[in-house]
Amino acid sequence: MARSDTDIVIDAANVTLTLSGAAGPVEILKGVDISLGRGESVAILGPSGSGKSSLMAVLSGLERATSGNILIGGNNFGTMSEDELARARRGQIGIVLQAFHLLPTMTALENVAVPLELAGAANAFTRAEAELKAVGLGHRLTHYPSQLSGGEQQRVAIARATAPGPTLLFADEPTGNLDGSTGHEIVDLLFDRQAAQGTTLLMVTHDPEVAARCARIVEMRDGKIVSDKVKAAA
Repeated sequence: MARSDTDIVIDAANVTLTLSGAAGPVEILKGVDISLGRGESVAILGPSGSGKSSLMAVLSGLERATSGNILIGGNNFGTMSEDELARARRGQIGIVLQAFHLLPTMTALENVAVPLELAGAANAFTRAEAELKAVGLGHRLTHYPSQLSGGEQQRVAIARATAPGPTLLFADEPTGNLDGSTGHEIVDLLFDRQAAQGTTLLMVTHDPEVAARCARIVEMRDGKIVSDKVKAAA
């Protein structure tokens, strides 16, 4: 089905990333083209070193591409300053990483509410509490990260990413630090929050089983996209 321009939330063309290495420059991304539609669920699948996490980093504005165009919500991430990137990401992009990156001196509620507050959101603590309840942590609001299991910490990280109601939700190996059962629960939760908010989800994984949960699977090898398939409707 053809998509109109207003349906496309990411449009990246000829994206390259070259980093300095001990033996000289290393090409990480080699002319990647990809677009994502509103509300899509997309897996970036590939082995370690294929460039999948680097692609997520440049698409989310965490890493600056060496060349190419990356249009996110009408903004060209390739030409924006660091301050402009920060403003463009705020409230529009949520990111969940393998490491939870929670502040150890803040409670679960504060870890979600304080970023909202700093972004100028109204009723930050009320919104944070509602999102923590939505991820099943209404009974753990006043607990610190050290008092939470790994799965609970990742639930807090998901609540922090989804509380602003972002257009885009990025998840980079979100189950990497979790056991199998907990990992399945976290993947279920990501899809639950995506469906509830109508968010576009891009998930980086090396696990074909996790990738199969997405409606579209993009495979990477050696810094390039080698396959881009939409699953047939059930």
